[in-house]
Amino acid sequence: MSAPTTTRSRTRDSISDQELIAAYQQGDERAARELVARHGPALGRFLYGAGAAADEVDDLVQEALFRAFRRLHTWRGEASFRSWLLTIGSNLLKDQYRTRKGRQTVSLDDHEVVGTSDPHAELAAGEMEERLRSGLARLPRLQREVFLLRTQQGIDYQEIAIVLGTTPGAARVHYHHAVKRLKEIVG
Repeated sequence: MSAPTTTRSRTRDSISDQELIAAYQQGDERAARELVARHGPALGRFLYGAGAAADEVDDLVQEALFRAFRRLHTWRGEASFRSWLLTIGSNLLKDQYRTRKGRQTVSLDDHEVVGTSDPHAELAAGEMEERLRSGLARLPRLQREVFLLRTQQGIDYQEIAIVLGTTPGAARVHYHHAVKRLKEIVG
């Protein structure tokens, strides 16, 4: 007879988000840490790509996670935990945008260029990244968020629709418009 499987004896990748949430709700703080480690970096990349200033990303991620854990009982499981968390992050960013009356700052200070011995290649890569970041900042909010969710997070249109409160068809249209505009902008 084999021993029952517990969160302690299973590898962390084999434990589903739903199991971690159930463990957290029963008082297992390690489950919360695992959820944060699993989804926090993706949330930060999404928020930064969606226009959050580099120096505000950590605070936004922390606030989104705080709100998620505080309202965990409202998560219905219709979408993945990550999608629900991205929705919370997206709403925080919208609130911040409204508070600032639509003024948006995109920091270019934190970009990294893949190391190469060719200074011309480094300069070209830096210029391309700057054009792409500038192009993303010029996209309408919904196009930018759909584009980032699809390309950065690899989320399908059905989940994007849930995250952003739209339809899968509309998400698909926003994505294609974003790609078209970015091609025009980046050249």
